[in-house]
Amino acid sequence: MIHKKYYEEAAKQEQLLAAKNRKTEFYNGIFERYEHPVLTREHVPLTWRYDLNAETNPNFEERLGINAVLNSGAIYFNGKYCLVARIEGNDRKSFFGIAESDNGVDGFRFTDYPILFDDVCPEEVNVYDMRLTAHEDGWIYGVFCSESKDTTVNDLSAAVAAAGIVRTKDLKNWERLPNLVTKRSPQQRNVVLHPEFVDGKYAFYTRPMDSFIDTGSGGGIGFGLAEDITNAVIDEEKILSRRRYHQITEAKNGECTVPIRGKKGWLHIAHGVRMTAAGLRYVLYAYATSLEDPSVVIAEPGGLLLGPREGERVGDVSNVVFSNGAICEESGRILLYYASSDTRVHVAETSLERLEDYIFNTPADPGRSVLCVRQRCDLISRNLELLREK
Repeated sequence: MIHKKYYEEAAKQEQLLAAKNRKTEFYNGIFERYEHPVLTREHVPLTWRYDLNAETNPNFEERLGINAVLNSGAIYFNGKYCLVARIEGNDRKSFFGIAESDNGVDGFRFTDYPILFDDVCPEEVNVYDMRLTAHEDGWIYGVFCSESKDTTVNDLSAAVAAAGIVRTKDLKNWERLPNLVTKRSPQQRNVVLHPEFVDGKYAFYTRPMDSFIDTGSGGGIGFGLAEDITNAVIDEEKILSRRRYHQITEAKNGECTVPIRGKKGWLHIAHGVRMTAAGLRYVLYAYATSLEDPSVVIAEPGGLLLGPREGERVGDVSNVVFSNGAICEESGRILLYYASSDTRVHVAETSLERLEDYIFNTPADPGRSVLCVRQRCDLISRNLELLREK
C-alpha cells in the first residue's frame, strides 16, 4: 500500500515542476538571467528518494536522500532540451540523471531512472560533470570526471582524476569506453570533446593537473588529438587559454561547454578560478579559437562573462558558478546552463550574434591597473564626446 504522505509530497512537487520561469530585470546586453533555477534537489523524483510502501516505511522517511543537483551537460535531442545532471546523494556519491523540457527554461522532469553504466572500472569511486558532444561521427559522447582513490600515498583524501568517456545514440543505451590517457599529464579534469574531426582525429580540450586539486605545472586549458576514440590517447597537449597572475584564471581554469561554431570562430565558455579570503571563487569567461585550427586562440576578452550574484553565492561550495552545458538552436538562440555554489542549476539566455559580439569586441585584459584605467578612460572619453555632439 502506498503511504498517503506520498500524495501530499507529489502534489507539492508537481507545483514546482509546472512553475513558469521568467527573465529577471538584470541587464548587461550580453545575456539574460532567469528568475528560478531549472533544476534543484526538489526536482528529483520521489521514487528515487523514498520507499513508498507504507508497511516498510511507516513514517515516510527519505531513505536515499539527495544533497544537490548541479553541473549539467546539455543537448537538444528528439525535440527535447535534455540535461544530463550531476546528482549528489547524501552519501556524497554523484551520479547522472536525464531531465527533459519542452522549452529549455522550465518544466524539466527527470526520466524514470538515473543512468547506470557498465561497471568496468572497479577502482572508480565517483563520477561527475559530464559534457555532451554530438560528434560528426554520428555518436553522442559524454566526457566526465572519473575519480578514484590515490593509493600511492598515505592520505585518505588523496584522489586521482581521469576523463571517463561514454557514448550513445539514443540517450538510453550507453557504451563505456576506456578513460582518456594523456601521456604528459598525471591527472585530468574538465575535459571536453570537440564536435568535429581535426586533421582526421578526435580533438580534446584538457586541463592538465599535477594533483587532484592543484594544477601545479598545468598552464591552463590544453588541446590534444587522439587517433581512436575507443582507446583515446593524447601524446602532446598544447596550452590554449593560460592561467595568468592577478586575473580570473590565476588559480586554475578549464573548458566548460562544447565549443559553438560562430561566423568568426569557435566560441568557448570556460571557468576561471582565483583565491580570495573566503576561499576559491569560480566564474565563467569566454574566448574564441580559429575555425580552421581550433588550437589557435584568436580572441580572449578580459574579465568574467558570468559570476555568482545574490542567492547564487550561497550553497554547498559558496561563491561559485560552473557550467558544462549549453544549447545553440538553429535560430541562434543560446541557452547556457550553469550551477551556482554546487547546489542548483540555472539558465542564462543569449544569442550567437551577441556572444560573438562580446568575444570579439570586448577588449582584452591589459594586465596592470594603470593600463586598465587608461582603457576605461578611453571608453569614457569616446562616450563623453558622443554625448557632447548630441
